[in-house]
Amino acid sequence: MKGIFLAAKSSPSFDSSKFYSIFNEYTMEKLSEIIDISPSIVDKNRLEENAPLLAQTELIFSTWGFGTLSEREIREYFPRLKAVFYAAGSVKYFARPFFDCGVRVFSSQAANAVPVAEFTLAHILLANKGALRAPQRYKKLGYHAARSYTDRYEGNFNARVGLLGAGRIGRKVIELLKPFDMDVFVFDPFLSAEEAKRLGVTKAPLDIIFSTCHVISNHLADNEQTAGIVNYDYLSQMNDYTTFINTGNGPQIVTDDLVAVLKENETITAVLDVTDPEPLPADHPLFSLENAFVTARISGSFAGEVARMGEYMCEECRAFLAGEPLKYEITREMLSTLG
Repeated sequence: MKGIFLAAKSSPSFDSSKFYSIFNEYTMEKLSEIIDISPSIVDKNRLEENAPLLAQTELIFSTWGFGTLSEREIREYFPRLKAVFYAAGSVKYFARPFFDCGVRVFSSQAANAVPVAEFTLAHILLANKGALRAPQRYKKLGYHAARSYTDRYEGNFNARVGLLGAGRIGRKVIELLKPFDMDVFVFDPFLSAEEAKRLGVTKAPLDIIFSTCHVISNHLADNEQTAGIVNYDYLSQMNDYTTFINTGNGPQIVTDDLVAVLKENETITAVLDVTDPEPLPADHPLFSLENAFVTARISGSFAGEVARMGEYMCEECRAFLAGEPLKYEITREMLSTLG
């Protein structure tokens, strides 16, 4: 079966070194054992020039910098195409024309969920110990002031953790939290009571989560229904020494409302790996607040972690060709609930 690597080489998000870090030597070798594929990347912006090759292509492999194809382009240049294996996260921006052409789409979103969930777990554990704020107190007020301040945090035994969203990342966080003695509460309209019981969590509305949990972490899908869902009404319900973590999407949080709450209650802490706007302007008030910790989308896959995404798609391709159960297929119906 003929496969190609395809990318929009002129795209700002395309990086050839990252491409070959995702589809590294190990993954290339594994792919070449099951399909006919060249390590060269075909430029999506030169379809006509590559028309003879594309006409024989049955499988596409890509990642960040894939770009988009119209239904007309797919039908004209890829008449034999069966599947797209996307070794990155969300497929929402390009998938629909492929579905319209009967092409199946697979994503490594689950692979990218792993480092995000690990980042979240680390901050949950640190937050419940007051570890994010202790260095500030120690430096400014001394050893005993730092100790007495962190004594006001819950600690990790029997702590209440609130998760917004039970998609791939939310479920991975739930999995990673299992070894710890914590009560996990989840807000997700698509999570049934039966599924919540199977996961070992308690389904709860937003007001209960914000008013009772010691740490709250956002993993909701990015769509019209979730835009601005975390606003002052909920943020202001957080108790003293609560930590809010956002590795989900910036537009779900009303930034001005969050800033207001952080100013009103210095004991509340925010860990924001994503923001709205992004990037923040240099003079944004979040940078001047001691209880706001703003990173720069470091929770997702980077450095050596990106290779996991290529490996996931390689294994999914092998299962696809062998007629075995598939783990990472995205359907049209799933697009409305995915990030």
